[in-house]
Amino acid sequence: MIEYYDLVLGLIPLALFGVGGGLHVVGIALNSAIIVGSLIAAGLIAHAMFVRGPVPFGGPNRAHVSRSRTDSTTTPTE
Repeated sequence: MIEYYDLVLGLIPLALFGVGGGLHVVGIALNSAIIVGSLIAAGLIAHAMFVRGPVPFGGPNRAHVSRSRTDSTTTPTE
């Protein structure tokens, strides 16, 4: 089964060569096509690192942490 990070690793060269080469074939200058492909690849990498960042094995997943857990750390004033 393909997981998210396997998909990202496959899409990085596809973005660089596929998008860059495809844009060059349709008539865009090679330098511009490589820049566009690189920006797409960088966006994929940034999404994998910061939006769906890896968590340690067995570590907390921020999507499942409830607000009540963070509210219980505050001390009530008397």
